Amino acid sequence: MDGIHDMGGMDGFGKVEVEQNEPPFHEKWEGRVMAMQRAMGFAGAWHIDHARYAQERLPPHIYLEASYYQKWALAMEANVLERGFAGKDELDAGHALRPGKTLPRKFTPDLVPDKLTRGSFFRPPQAEARFKPGDRVRTKNIHPATHTRLPRYARDKIGIVERCQGCHLYPDSVASNRGDDPQWLYTVVFDGPALWGPDSDPTLKVSIEAFEPYLDPA
Repeated sequence: MDGIHDMGGMDGFGKVEVEQNEPPFHEKWEGRVMAMQRAMGFAGAWHIDHARYAQERLPPHIYLEASYYQKWALAMEANVLERGFAGKDELDAGHALRPGKTLPRKFTPDLVPDKLTRGSFFRPPQAEARFKPGDRVRTKNIHPATHTRLPRYARDKIGIVERCQGCHLYPDSVASNRGDDPQWLYTVVFDGPALWGPDSDPTLKVSIEAFEPYLDPA
């Protein structure tokens, strides 16, 4: 979707400030938010692409004002409500008001940390790969109302396939609850001027991971 989250190539947000010796978390609640997100993912409550899509749907003013882990927390609230794991009255109260919905998998302390490793996204291919390294491709000019991993700045641009990364579940489909829909994934390299115009640094190279439905032969 074309939301405020898709900031690649946008101006006016200022310099990225690097914090020296930055800790993993600045507040204890941030660590708890990450733990809850990982636990809900393991329990099968939702997929990582559902979490991304929930963040993308945050109102622009909230997205811009919220910190990194605040976005995570707000997205979790949305997914909990949408999937019926709790009601808004329970979130407001801070505790359960009725029996909860059963999760697909039970998560218990003895499973930490062995079962928190992220699962594989590889899937058996449904057809032969359409492209190979060295092929010139043009990204499609798409503007779906739902989740996509093709950034705006790289749409309708010509690049070169550098590598085929195998067949993976398709985030655009997963986030919209349409199943895995496995698709081939490629590393595509673009020259700076192809993305940013003739005033760009001609030595600049930008690589993106692009799924096959995003691409046409160039």
